[in-house]
Amino acid sequence: MYAIIETGGKQYKVQKDDILAVEKLSAKGGDKVQFNSVLLTGGKEVKVGVPLVKDAGVQATVIDQIKGKKVISFVKRRRKSSSKSKKGHRQQITLVKITQILESGAEKTNVQDAMSGRGLKIDYSPKITTKKKTEKVVAKAEAEITIKALEKKEAMVQKETKAGKAATTVTAKEKKNTKSKLTVGKKATKKK
Repeated sequence: MYAIIETGGKQYKVQKDDILAVEKLSAKGGDKVQFNSVLLTGGKEVKVGVPLVKDAGVQATVIDQIKGKKVISFVKRRRKSSSKSKKGHRQQITLVKITQILESGAEKTNVQDAMSGRGLKIDYSPKITTKKKTEKVVAKAEAEITIKALEKKEAMVQKETKAGKAATTVTAKEKKNTKSKLTVGKKATKKK
């Protein structure tokens, strides 16, 4: 069984379990909506509406509110004019999954009508629960603490190595001084 519905100024041929991307609807993810503007129903018997099929409807579940592909509108620079414009646009789209096609009895169901979402602000931010957010913050804080501890250890090791190098240079200088004193003493004995 199939039906042709109209929504957002466009017509769609739908069957059960189809996934559609339609113009923005005023519904959230998981809501059930019903399209009442059915132009034709088909199957064993085809019913054509004048302009709509009476008492017919298509029920769907809203999957998510998304944005479409970016479309760039570029107006070229005209002759004898120094203006040009470039604008980008992403159409707001609602993903729906068709769950049921009703040939009759659509008016008696208590399912929300699929209304246009024009002018409604929809939050497109990723849906993260507060528990996950707190886990991320705690993990980040622990990572920063471990990094600071490692930096302190590295600083201590560098100080110790510098001190050790300084001590070895002092002993090397003392050895050179003692060697030079011996040579001076030998020369003195040879002269006598």
